Formats: sequence, C-alpha cells, structure tokens
Amino acid sequence: MCDSFAAMIRQLNESILREASAWLAERDEALARVLALYGHPPLWRREPSFSTLVHIILEQQVSLASANAVFKRLCELANPLTPEALLRLPNEALRTAGLTRQKTAYVQGLAQCILRGELNLTVLEDLSDDEVRQALKRVKGIGDWTADIYLSECLLRPDILPKGDIAMQEAFRAINKLPKRPCHAEFEQLTNHWRPWRSVGTRILWHFYLCERGRKFLSEE
Repeated sequence: MCDSFAAMIRQLNESILREASAWLAERDEALARVLALYGHPPLWRREPSFSTLVHIILEQQVSLASANAVFKRLCELANPLTPEALLRLPNEALRTAGLTRQKTAYVQGLAQCILRGELNLTVLEDLSDDEVRQALKRVKGIGDWTADIYLSECLLRPDILPKGDIAMQEAFRAINKLPKRPCHAEFEQLTNHWRPWRSVGTRILWHFYLCERGRKFLSEE
C-alpha cells in the first residue's frame, strides 16, 4: 500500500481494513502476532447519527454490556431515538432506563444543541479530524474519547487513536509486555509508525482484547 494511495483514503472499508492490517503487520511484530493468532479485526462500523452519539456517551467509563443495556431500554422508550423524542421523555423515565443524572444532562444537552442548530452531524463528514473534534467537544459531556470514537467508528476516519481508551491501552501493554499502560502521549509516540492507519491498529488491539477477555492478563497491573 503506497503512501500516495493512503493519503487519498477518507474512510475505512472492509477491503482497506485488510490491506492496512497487512501493512501494519509488516511494520509491527506485535500486531503481526495478533493477526496470526486471531485474524483480521471487524470494521466496527456505526451509523453516524444522534442515536449513535447518545450510545457512545452512555459508554463513557462503563462496560459495553452495561451501556448496551441502558441504550436498549432507552430505545424502547423512544423509537426512533431522535432529539425531539428524547426531550419528550421525563427525567424519571430516563432514570428508570438506567441513565445517571449526569448522563441525562449530557444527552438532553446534545439533543438541544442539535435542535438549536449548534451541532449539525451531517456536515461533520466534510470536516477534517480536528474540526470534527472541535465541533463535537463544544457540547457539554463530549470529550476527547467520545469525539475520537465517533471519528473512528461512525465517520470511519483511518488515523485515529481514541484518547484514554483503556481496552486499547491494556491490549497494547499486554502484546508488548510492558510493565504498565502508557499514557496517551507515550502511546502516540510508540505508535507513530502506524500512521496513517492508527484506526486500524486500534481495531487490532480491540480485537485482541475481546478475544482474550477474561484471561489473566486483563487483571494484571
């Protein structure tokens, strides 16, 4: 995969994911071992939408299983889950669905921003990575991790390292036999050779983490 081709890629797809995985395996022995053991990672594509962004907010600092359960209950209350439908739900209903007071405020604030025209999710597809981050982070409750996950999984940008993603960092620690998880600045430096396919490297790490989940390394520090 030549550099000129990589520079033209705006979004990942299944074919590019496989090509980029092979490219990374040639440059990173640890990732090559993961691919040899578990095969290529899934694309993990999500719809770029309000409901998906709500789902990602629910995933902040909790397990995916817990977030999925809350999101499912929320969608049973409002189907389809639109800004208008969410704002019609009383706080008591949101609390019963499992949203904390803080996340209730976050998703209601997001809905209000969209209805007021302060955030247009459709135009994000035409913005640069940094511009997308800036637009999303103007909304209270959306920080680096949430913006990066939206970039990587919804907009399928090819070169994203989700800041503060514990599963990604823990998998990196394990496959490289590091004594502790690197901070994000260290992680960026250690994965600089993954550019311009850091979203693919991230998916390989998530793939490893999920395949190895429950094994001893996940509880080691």
